Amino acid sequence: MIVDDPTAQRRRWHWRTLDNAAGGLALDLGLYAVSATFAAITAVTSTLLPHRAWGAVAAVGYLLATLTVIAQLLLRRRSSTSRLTGLPARWAVTGLTWATTTLLPLAWQSIDRAGGRTDRAQEEVLVVEHAGSRLLEHGTPYLGPDAIAALPPGEQLMGYTPYQPGMAMFGLPRALLDTWWTDSRVWFAVGTALALALAVAALRGTPATAGQATPAATQRRDAALLRGVQAATVLPICALTLATGGDDLPVLALCLLALAFAAADRPGRAGLAVGLAGALKLFAWPVALVLIAWGLTRRAGARVAAGAIGLPIAALLPALLVDRDALTENVLRFPLGHGLVTSPAQSPFPGYLIANALPAGRLIAAALLVAAGVAIAVRLARRPPRTAVATALICGYGLLAAIALMPTTRFGYLLYPLALLTWAPALHHPVDTPAAPVPDKRSGWTTSA
Repeated sequence: MIVDDPTAQRRRWHWRTLDNAAGGLALDLGLYAVSATFAAITAVTSTLLPHRAWGAVAAVGYLLATLTVIAQLLLRRRSSTSRLTGLPARWAVTGLTWATTTLLPLAWQSIDRAGGRTDRAQEEVLVVEHAGSRLLEHGTPYLGPDAIAALPPGEQLMGYTPYQPGMAMFGLPRALLDTWWTDSRVWFAVGTALALALAVAALRGTPATAGQATPAATQRRDAALLRGVQAATVLPICALTLATGGDDLPVLALCLLALAFAAADRPGRAGLAVGLAGALKLFAWPVALVLIAWGLTRRAGARVAAGAIGLPIAALLPALLVDRDALTENVLRFPLGHGLVTSPAQSPFPGYLIANALPAGRLIAAALLVAAGVAIAVRLARRPPRTAVATALICGYGLLAAIALMPTTRFGYLLYPLALLTWAPALHHPVDTPAAPVPDKRSGWTTSA
């Protein structure tokens, strides 16, 4: 028996009750219906043309998913054991929804863009493809400060590549051949799908699924896994991002893969996965640090760190040797707000509002961000995460705090904490998956079997 805080147990029980209502179909219906509304509003009101184009297609895809789930609910009322309402059917609906709300608008926009349309991609798509061309021609994806200064003022922002060097690999296909399927978003989608497929396979292939768990526990874990995949694919903030820009999704998927390997007790592979993510974007580096702390609790910190730190350093070295000033200007000075131009990321989160509304606001926001980082570091030092679940929760809440306090940030970055926090329940081993809480009348505490 595991004794737990009764308040925390009740919270988990209430969420599980909602998540499991009508075999999970009730929450599926809410997800798809709200998403259809969001996509329709985006199609009508967004000031970004790629977003409007996404919304026009995705609204139909979400509506079809909503109608499908309504039909499943009606079938379930007639027969609760129907195959058309079970978990495999829900996986199928999720896959079809991802195809219609993400892959279809992505392919459509890529084909239109290859045909000459200039309003079918966000700026980051062009930035990544230009980085791929520079990598192929000059050995570095970055322009130096002098080269950026020589550009016309309106083009200087596009001269920056505020990513880690590995991101340029997604731009290489376009540098080699100019056609719709070499659009960097196509390869972002391929990388995302591959990483998520490996993550699902890693979690389903843990020893606990080979006979150590009850069918009910395995069913709960698989249902949580589906919910985690939905959060990383059909959730509008992820679907919209991948279809119109996309650079964040392979980074997120690799972080989820790293946590899946941690849950499967494969620290070396976890380090490699998060190291690949860190070679693409800085957002993966906090996840790498928390995973290293997890590894230390299992005497595997060095194995995690070898990939988590080694791969990003290996990716940085060639760019450092070719042009150190260009690397510094793009990877450090520009993200910190000291480039020739400032980042357009200006979502109204607390850090941005403080930085722009108060005297010395940028210093105050930076101090709050540092304080949050120190608090998380102290937590890791005093009570490092011993499970993949705890690791995912620390990463999710930590990134949520960072996004809220950063002076320059984007609403779209919320996809990281939302997906990480939704992924956490799927990381329970089936034998460890909490069952329904049972009240202990003698002690007043709530226990789980």
